[in-house]
Amino acid sequence: MAEPLDIRWSRPLPEGVEPTTVTVSRDSAGRWFVAMLVEDTIAPAPATSAVVGLDAGITSLVTLSTGEKIANPRHERRDRARLAKAQRELSRKAKGSANREKARRKVARVHTRITDRRRDFLHKLTTRLVRENQTVVIEDLTVRNLLKNGKLARAISDAAWTDLRMMLEYKCAWYGRELVVIDRWFPSSKLCGNCGTVREKLPLNVRKWTCECGAVHARDVNAARNILAAGLAASACGDGVRPQRESSRTGRSSVKQETQRATAGLPRP
Repeated sequence: MAEPLDIRWSRPLPEGVEPTTVTVSRDSAGRWFVAMLVEDTIAPAPATSAVVGLDAGITSLVTLSTGEKIANPRHERRDRARLAKAQRELSRKAKGSANREKARRKVARVHTRITDRRRDFLHKLTTRLVRENQTVVIEDLTVRNLLKNGKLARAISDAAWTDLRMMLEYKCAWYGRELVVIDRWFPSSKLCGNCGTVREKLPLNVRKWTCECGAVHARDVNAARNILAAGLAASACGDGVRPQRESSRTGRSSVKQETQRATAGLPRP
């Protein structure tokens, strides 16, 4: 081949730096990749006073403590019919035949299309969150346990909360940001951000609720704001956030009291 190959660069190489290692690979869809290992220094992002708490969900992929909701693109759901058709065609091909290999690659291309779109969306979202905020607070979700829910497992897998957290972790480290992860048992949805009362039960189908104090809460926005307050308290106290198993007689949880104390700059009891 005399002419150069048609190459699409994911990013430009740093000026004046020569690659130390070049790796050529091919994925299941038949695409070729060339990975170059170079030494590069990532400059920290300019400091900012903005902070944000994130509440992960399915309808809204993340809800910010500012009230903004990022819709879930549902990439797997959008291509589900195309994937099912490609898999049916694959099942009808004879094993070991050339037509079966073509059908297998077609299925693989649908899978890579879903994966690439999901990764691209998460990269854009996490880069924006890290650049705009000095501190990002998230929950320590146990995705492995959540996947045991048969009704929501497919939607949870498509949301890719684990990838979202992983990207936030290394991008915060790159750009000099702080990522605070609060305890998984923190009752972010059931905690009233106004008076500190914790509801005993709050089913998933309840998206808006009214506290005894009269405050009306949108479930996801209230959770994101409580996550932010708990994360800032944990960062100030230098400790994790873990609520009491039982609420006090007044209905106020120790988590809210710790949050208020840390926010006010008072020492812990």
